Amino acid sequence: MRAAAAAAGADEAYHLGLDFGTSGARVTVIDGSGEVVTEAKSGYGADAAADWAAAWERVLFGLLASLPEAARGRVASLAIDGTSATALLLDAASGDVLAAPKLYNEAQGPDAVAAAKTVAPPAHTAAAATSTLAKLLTWHLGGAWQAAAARGTAPALLHQADWLASLLHGRRDTSDWNNALKLGYDPGLEAYPDWLLSQARRGGGEAAWPAGRPAGRLGRRGGPAAGANGGRAGASDAIVCGGTTDSIAAFVAAGVTEVGQAVTSLGSTMAVKLLSSCRVDDSAYGIYSHRLGGSWLVGGASNTGGAVLRQFFTDAQLAELTARIEVARPSGLDYYPLVTPGERFPVNDPGLRPRLEPRPEDDAVFLQGILESMARIEGEAYAQLRRLGASPLTEVVTAGGGAVNAKWTAMRAAALGVPVRRAAQGEASYGAALLARQGWRQHLAQRREALLTDG
Repeated sequence: MRAAAAAAGADEAYHLGLDFGTSGARVTVIDGSGEVVTEAKSGYGADAAADWAAAWERVLFGLLASLPEAARGRVASLAIDGTSATALLLDAASGDVLAAPKLYNEAQGPDAVAAAKTVAPPAHTAAAATSTLAKLLTWHLGGAWQAAAARGTAPALLHQADWLASLLHGRRDTSDWNNALKLGYDPGLEAYPDWLLSQARRGGGEAAWPAGRPAGRLGRRGGPAAGANGGRAGASDAIVCGGTTDSIAAFVAAGVTEVGQAVTSLGSTMAVKLLSSCRVDDSAYGIYSHRLGGSWLVGGASNTGGAVLRQFFTDAQLAELTARIEVARPSGLDYYPLVTPGERFPVNDPGLRPRLEPRPEDDAVFLQGILESMARIEGEAYAQLRRLGASPLTEVVTAGGGAVNAKWTAMRAAALGVPVRRAAQGEASYGAALLARQGWRQHLAQRREALLTDG
């Protein structure tokens, strides 16, 4: 991405987003108006688990190199998202990986989890078995940290998105508010909290933690890695902006910008995220807040969702039965659709059993009852967020496979009492590209201010 792009105006420049998900990565390039210019995707390869870091690096530069030169040459900024709490232990000076990466879903052993719970406040997200803090403590308890220090190496921790960005800008001391949350970062304070700092000082690890910054914040250009690594893919002159997690990038992709707007992701389960002026954290319901700009992204997840439908219906059956549903004639069925017992949100009941009886003879009515009940649970979820202090709901944007079902959308709008529409964009890489555009606009604003000051 050549220096000429850095001098382009907002509408002439392109912006690039990279999403590193669970099974592969995707790149999206947009123009200044948000239109998609080009996209590409890649799996990590069958042998990726043998060396995750090498696979991610290979895919990063492979995707950048695969873009058409005409598009790549106009990219002025980029941002990267990765899976939450996927972390690496590095040599802070050389960038060498000192221990195999720990993935987002890798629960740590009982000693590390117990240590995390001792350090963190009760039920804090950093105390979870899959948190970044638990992974850091695993490396410390296992001696990897001490072994590096004994060799004269300064160990450093980075998240997946942080590390991939470091391959372009060459710095290994920066993260973002969203990725750093499960390490213990407090986005309200814009700092690591005292309960974590005091423990770090005793253990000598504070300096190894990456500083937090907002997603999309104007980033860095150049650095020791930019010429060697970025240059080989044409990325040496692009501004690398603050990244985020894959779920936050997907939220940004949906185009939600105003307090009160929300995104419901209808996949195998049902996740809700509401943009709120107030922060809400409640461990009893698995609710915690990410900071997004000047607002809070409050989220929770129900165990109901598409996985229940898969127990009973094929895609063809869903299409045929949905066509026969009469939305204006409610089924009157009161279900709580679950695959296995247990629910955390909007009710906290680990023993809650699936309720899918009575089952009508007509499967279209049975399906209608399930969809109506899921819509009711979605409404209860947003009502629970409101009771806990979040901003009132004004609109719901839908992402995921369930977004294409127009009759279900009508049921949900009736249950929620607000407009419901399908997200125009659902790819996390598109959300990352929007964050890159945000950083570029900050750059242009700063440059204009500097010109006015100089004038």
